[in-house]
Amino acid sequence: MSKKQFVEMQMQGSLAVSGKLLIHYKDLGLKEEELVLILQVQYFIQQGIHFPTPDELSERMTVSVSDCNMLLRRLIQRGILEIQEFDQQDILYEQYSLSPLWEKLYTFLSAPASTNTEKQEENLYPVFEKEFGRPLSPFESETLVIWMDQDHHDPLIIKAALREAVISGKLNFRYIDRILFEWKKNGIKTMEQAMNYSKRFRQNQIRPKHDEQNTGEGYQRKIPFYNWLEK
Repeated sequence: MSKKQFVEMQMQGSLAVSGKLLIHYKDLGLKEEELVLILQVQYFIQQGIHFPTPDELSERMTVSVSDCNMLLRRLIQRGILEIQEFDQQDILYEQYSLSPLWEKLYTFLSAPASTNTEKQEENLYPVFEKEFGRPLSPFESETLVIWMDQDHHDPLIIKAALREAVISGKLNFRYIDRILFEWKKNGIKTMEQAMNYSKRFRQNQIRPKHDEQNTGEGYQRKIPFYNWLEK
């Protein structure tokens, strides 16, 4: 095969990549490995393979099969990738659809600049993964979705609860969930209310300890972090 034939072959088998996606994938909360996985899925679909397996995807990437599987689950849980069923000759098949991705990209591009900024600030996955120092597990990703879609917690309030967990040295989802539960029960809906609520609890934890023998040693002030789990 000549160089010219090789180049022509590459041109014929090229993948049309959305320039808008390349520019704004980080604004949608996507990481580079997730973007590459999406492009691989798109290319498989273009070749007529609508439901590539993690093994097939892993062969074209530098991540393991288990990591591919995890990335696929995360994209589905976050509403970026979708599995659809279709009927062909009375047999049900599954296929991947990138429609949710394009819908999110369209919504982002159609929104005013100020709204886009707010959306970037409200993207919780990168924030949590930065604090935890690792990718979120499928269970943790699903918990984030539940907090927003089912419990209707404001993303900024979720960030505030994460901050409380970091300050208290209790960086786990169970602790954060308890904080959000307490705040919702007490009508906490804004960042200012959350900060004031936490401040009051810490102040209430201040307990002067007098010396019962009046030895003149005075007292010590202890200000522990409020333990949300032990309330």
